[in-house]
Amino acid sequence: MDSDLTRDLGNTNIILPTIIYSGVPAGYDCVVLSDLVRSSGSAIFVLKDDKRIATTIAGMEFFSPDINVIEFPAWDCLPFDRSSPKNDIISKRVAALMELSKPEQKSKSLILISISAFLQRVPSVKYYANRELLLTKGEHVSRDKLERYLGHNGYRRVATVFEPGDFCIRGNIVDIFPSGSELPARADFFGDEIENIRQFSPSNQRSLEFVESLVLYPTREFNLDEESISKFRSKYRELFGAPKEKDLLYSSISNGQTHIGMEHWMPLFHQQLATIFDYLKDSPIVFDYEIEANLKDRWDLITDCYDARLESLKTKNSLVDAVYNPLPPNHLYINPTELKEWIDGREKIQLMPFSTSNLNTKHLDKGGRPGRVFSQNRLSSSDKVFKSVGDYALDENLPAKKTVIACHSSTSCDRLLKMFNDSSLPAKKIQGDWAKIKEHKEVLLFLVKLPLENGFSSDELNLITEQDILGDRLYSGVRKKRRAKDFIKEASTLTPGDLIVHSEHGIGRFEELRTINVAGIKHDCLSLAYGGGDRLFLPVVNIEVLSKYGDDGNLARLDRLGSASWQDKKAKLKKRIREIADQLISVAAARELEPGQKFYPQKEIYENFCARFPYEETKDQSFAVDDVISDLSIGKPMDRLICGDVGFGKTEIALRAAFIVAMEGRQVAIVVPTTLLARQHFNLFDKRFSEFPIVVRELSRMIPHRVAQNTKEEMRDGSADIIVGTHALLSKDISFHRLGLLIIDEEQRFGVSNKERLKGLKNNVHVLTLTATPIPRTLQLALAGVRDLSIISTPPVDRLSVRTFISPKDPVVIREAIRRELNRGGQTFYVCPRIKDIKRLVNELTSLIPEIKIGVAHGAISPESLEEVMTKFSNGLFDILVATNIVESGLDLPNVNTLIVDQANRFGLAQLYQLRGRVGRSKIRGYAYFTLSSNNNLTKSAQRRLEVMQSLEGLGAGFSLASHDLDIRGAGNLLGDEQSGHIKEVGVELYQQMLEEAVLDAKNVDGSERLKTASWSPQIDLGIPVLIPSDYVTDLVVRLALYRRIGALSSQLEIDEFSEEMIDRFGEIPQEVLNLLDMVDMKQGCIVSGIDRIEAGKKGATISFRNNSFSNPTELIRYIASNKDTMKLRPDHKIVIKAEWQCDKDRRDQIKELINEIKQISIISDFS
Repeated sequence: MDSDLTRDLGNTNIILPTIIYSGVPAGYDCVVLSDLVRSSGSAIFVLKDDKRIATTIAGMEFFSPDINVIEFPAWDCLPFDRSSPKNDIISKRVAALMELSKPEQKSKSLILISISAFLQRVPSVKYYANRELLLTKGEHVSRDKLERYLGHNGYRRVATVFEPGDFCIRGNIVDIFPSGSELPARADFFGDEIENIRQFSPSNQRSLEFVESLVLYPTREFNLDEESISKFRSKYRELFGAPKEKDLLYSSISNGQTHIGMEHWMPLFHQQLATIFDYLKDSPIVFDYEIEANLKDRWDLITDCYDARLESLKTKNSLVDAVYNPLPPNHLYINPTELKEWIDGREKIQLMPFSTSNLNTKHLDKGGRPGRVFSQNRLSSSDKVFKSVGDYALDENLPAKKTVIACHSSTSCDRLLKMFNDSSLPAKKIQGDWAKIKEHKEVLLFLVKLPLENGFSSDELNLITEQDILGDRLYSGVRKKRRAKDFIKEASTLTPGDLIVHSEHGIGRFEELRTINVAGIKHDCLSLAYGGGDRLFLPVVNIEVLSKYGDDGNLARLDRLGSASWQDKKAKLKKRIREIADQLISVAAARELEPGQKFYPQKEIYENFCARFPYEETKDQSFAVDDVISDLSIGKPMDRLICGDVGFGKTEIALRAAFIVAMEGRQVAIVVPTTLLARQHFNLFDKRFSEFPIVVRELSRMIPHRVAQNTKEEMRDGSADIIVGTHALLSKDISFHRLGLLIIDEEQRFGVSNKERLKGLKNNVHVLTLTATPIPRTLQLALAGVRDLSIISTPPVDRLSVRTFISPKDPVVIREAIRRELNRGGQTFYVCPRIKDIKRLVNELTSLIPEIKIGVAHGAISPESLEEVMTKFSNGLFDILVATNIVESGLDLPNVNTLIVDQANRFGLAQLYQLRGRVGRSKIRGYAYFTLSSNNNLTKSAQRRLEVMQSLEGLGAGFSLASHDLDIRGAGNLLGDEQSGHIKEVGVELYQQMLEEAVLDAKNVDGSERLKTASWSPQIDLGIPVLIPSDYVTDLVVRLALYRRIGALSSQLEIDEFSEEMIDRFGEIPQEVLNLLDMVDMKQGCIVSGIDRIEAGKKGATISFRNNSFSNPTELIRYIASNKDTMKLRPDHKIVIKAEWQCDKDRRDQIKELINEIKQISIISDFS
């Protein structure tokens, strides 16, 4: 078949509907479709894209919750791509086809399908016959049979279940994430009997609720068994001839291994593919408005991608050497002729939003019309908009007609409800669907949670959306947050090859976890390599003395064991850190004594200002706003740091603070490090304050001299209320009439002289600082009480997550990704790890897409030149920016929505996350391509970093990750330039710990408060096994992660919760793990008591104190004397205990009791 799917199409229409439904605007289509499904039994609704599918699902849930809505998504990758579709996409597709393959499931069903999915072939109905497995509580199921089913149907055996298609077997516990399910499930077996089944959270692995049964479906749209592999090999050779040496796809499949992107050859695994029509033979097909153009665009894309693959085969391209033989398009995609034949005999319905009679085709007017838009009323007065809505509802208020306000969230409902009530309009918030609203009377306005973008009007209903009232809203629906900090703990655990820092011995390299047998007792130890070939075996029970060095491991030299250099370096650094801590404390104390002006929000007008925020506030934002309002009202100068990634809503907090202060007649200065940021902030502030009596001005080198002089005069006489500017605001000729609030964006990026000027401005005014640098959790603790912090770690619900692809470098994928972005009017970041790579990449891109306009940015060019390039890029003068990872972290570039990272394996996890955060910050879907060189073998840690990045597509979790795995430069920037050198000496984590200890010292915090910051670890040897057995937790990575978490436990409550999690995830805890958890409890007692070492055997024990000293020696001697028959104090200051402990339990329990008694004596000293 010719690759040009649309070659003979011309201007011919393919659909040719049998009937047109006019008067069906978006939203009202759900009402019309509900009637159609009830009369026909089922229907297929073909929509333009996934966004339309999401809003239709929400609408159907509101108008017709009784109708079964089946979503059939398209693959989320390009045609003829090297990337595979995401697991959850395949999972949804398989679940939908399994449901449609059963005749009884089709009744009263609406199938939602996008153009892309509509035109792609699918496995036959026969393929899915008898492919499900039902697991029921109390049923007997052979474990071998279950494992065979999982293996045959594409489930992946993993250490920890996170994604659809994962499974894990740990003794009597089987974790499975079924295809098509929202949550994974945990089956607890007793022999072959299923004792119980419970769903669990993939983020923290804890059980949620019990269920009676579990249905398993296949996880792939083809098998990878001997028969399917044989079909693939035979058809592949028939199409492409004998495979070449570098044909990795053919060799991987031949060996029964999966290969990235193999789904694009799906037809070769089947005898014959089917279409969605084969699953719904008699159902009417409903087409979205203007769908014909989308059909042709999709066929054009398929043709372009195929032709690009053919061209790539003919041309030896320097970008890639891996073979890619594309299937002819008609194998996987339906061509126009076939589509026309298949749909010609069916009822075809075309939707149109407008009512019209000038149609040749038979049509029915369904009586709907687009709703009225009120947001224009805000231009004259913000109060009028709500009155206009009320007047409209009163005019239309007929006995059989309701007016519904569709809000994007429950919080939006509450906010709008208050505003309608303030305007004396009778309104009510309803938790329910359309049927429930129809029961109500005597209410003018009903507010519901219904995320539609535009309203409509019909005989029964006026539906007005929040967007119709407040203006454009960037909404994408609330996502389920699955991955959070608990996943991060395991994702970023120690891996062999990582640089670590031992608090006593310095920088080393973690090699492996090794089980060592000492006197017949097994111990897990970490093997650590040091300089000069030295090696240290650290018992896992003391793992807390280790910290990760950080991402930038190339800067470190390994220390030598026994060398004095590490202790000298640490002692000098400790002194310098103490000076920093003293300075932080003194600055904080001085501000506490200064008076500050009190500001309060003017309630009604402030609510009106907040309503203009076009997003839904996150909880973190709400907390931060409350913190700022509280700071402004207590009569002391505010000094608050707002930390959160770009696009997470920091600027909105600054806007509200500025509004409160400016409306009280005081001036607000916003200082930013670059002219581009100044322009972005000015535009935003000017737009948000346009309806209020507030004058906003801008001051930077981009402003003409005469305008700048006028602005300075307005600042002096007080006629300028809010001034946004760069360091130009810090020049000596600047003065303010009545400055009340200073907002600083990314203070660490200002030079030393500008920082000194900032200090002068801060006197007696409120200060709000914004930063996009992630703050490590330990540093948050260190600064607690020294500087007020508000952390925004959750993204706005309106942001779409960025689609992430990892694949070998491929010119076709790169070209199509850039062209797709160009076609939708967007721009692209192309990031490489080294400056020397830039010229090569520019040449490659020029040969791939000659017409493209390319900009270049890297750290070797001057700051002025860099700013000029970024400004041009922001203004759309370049289509693509080729840069190193200096891509501006503070910039908001909503037009840049594609990121390509060259040699992604060379970047750290936090770097990859922050790079990906540069795209996808508008209502446009962002795409990130992490490409790998085909001739580079990935290290295990690099492979794991990339896997984590792909699985962490949800927003928010990534920010936790960046905070956890912060690189050296980020931490240094946060505290000041001079700190970077300090951090390089000891690593990120140990530096943070030392700073926290120094702050506690400076604040004179007592010993009980500093338990969590102890930098030493007591040695306890009871002669009992202390480890997590490999047959209890089989995966090494998970075991290491658990050891690190155990080392961080700091209270009995945390130990108990961890024990519950272990039982839940892995089954009954073996004695060795119980010993380990007991040891954690004992060590905490030892730290408080100052006990440095305990050695115990069957005949007794010896106790040594740290530095041979004890906080309450008098009471300790009295205690020893009262136990003189079993206890004595030796001349070397060690306590010797005589005993006859016949079993491990007696020895453990007695030592535990002894530690607690000594701890009580030491606590008496602390309080005396």
